[in-house]
Amino acid sequence: MALIYGEAKNKNVAKALIVAEFVGVKIECIPVEWGVTQKTPEFLKLNPIQKIPVLVTPEGGIFESNAIARYVARTKDQMLGSNLYEKGLVDQWCDFGATELDHNLLRWIYPKLGFTFMPTAPNVEEVAIANSKRALGSLNTWLATRTYLVGNSITVADVVIFCNLMYAVRTFLDKEFLGAFPHVERYFWTLANQPQVKNVVGEFTFGDRQAPAAPVVAAAAASAASLAKEAAPAKKTKAAAAPKPAPAPAAAPAAADDDEEVAAPKKSKNALDLLPPSPMVLDNWKRLYSNTKAKDFAEVAIKGFWEMFDPEGYSLWFCDYKYNDENQVSYVTLNKVGGFLQRMDFIRKYAFGKMCILGDGPFAIKGVWLFRGTDIPQMVKDECYDMDLYEWTKVDISDAAQKERVSAMFEEPDLIDGEKLLEAKCFK
Repeated sequence: MALIYGEAKNKNVAKALIVAEFVGVKIECIPVEWGVTQKTPEFLKLNPIQKIPVLVTPEGGIFESNAIARYVARTKDQMLGSNLYEKGLVDQWCDFGATELDHNLLRWIYPKLGFTFMPTAPNVEEVAIANSKRALGSLNTWLATRTYLVGNSITVADVVIFCNLMYAVRTFLDKEFLGAFPHVERYFWTLANQPQVKNVVGEFTFGDRQAPAAPVVAAAAASAASLAKEAAPAKKTKAAAAPKPAPAPAAAPAAADDDEEVAAPKKSKNALDLLPPSPMVLDNWKRLYSNTKAKDFAEVAIKGFWEMFDPEGYSLWFCDYKYNDENQVSYVTLNKVGGFLQRMDFIRKYAFGKMCILGDGPFAIKGVWLFRGTDIPQMVKDECYDMDLYEWTKVDISDAAQKERVSAMFEEPDLIDGEKLLEAKCFK
């Protein structure tokens, strides 16, 4: 078992811990008392620069987070590229993460969080924002035809870039900003949903905002200023005037006595719950789908669906993935679809979906979705970034061919749209 100074919530420590999860190495974190641990003789022997993280090895300490992550990967000779060119690309993207992405994002974000060790002049912020967008744009272009940065599997480079982005997403960046770089956004959430990543950093969304550690430098400066003010000699002043009477306290709201709890504001209803009632009961269809045996599916489930379908209360939509050329590896493609379905969990009460992975590679991702209402719910468009990765076409149920295509996706025959069905995933 290896030891590392720092905590998993530190993005630079997380790099080594995530790589360790992938390659099967055990690393234990050593708690750090900031400003104290780094000055101890034991720590200074490992890293005279006094920075976190530091990996403890039998031969001595290793510092710099990207170097630590690569060291951990080398212990199993994994995640570093399969040939000389790929190894070079891994190094390239690790350096890019440090010099282009992390450097510029932090110069933009840290002043916003109150850390005064970063300059806050307007021109500095403007340059940091422009450089951050340039870095994300370059990354977005590279990922337009790729699932991962190098090759067809996750490498150390992916872990480094993810951790750099993770801190920004958790503290500052929102969906609107990252949505301008759709391939980066898709890439980020693909990594965020890997079990090995979740084991280290947990699960989070754009709505999760972790409060950063108190800005020690700013606090120290404020404290020093306060002490200086108190220590300064008092100026001669005129005799103090009689104190003004204190203003009367504001009256409490009439609706609540001192010992009565004010009622919390009522939570607004979901817009889908306000739609006119529909004769179609979604749970009835889900039960019919789940309980019908394969040999009876066409006669019982498919027939039953079309009998209960209400085009005024529900709508059907085909979805076709826009970037099928990047789907070269079957398990990566399946994970991509699985992540999409996980992120749709919030709409489960109002939707049913069937996603099909077709072909022999590159694999095509196609599906059909049933939504409450006559349009795709706005909450889905707003909350699930995957929606932008698909072309959405409303099903015309008066078209026999489109109805037949819906039925085929529900039933899962060997061929759909003339392509071999590799696997289908159901959202219900």
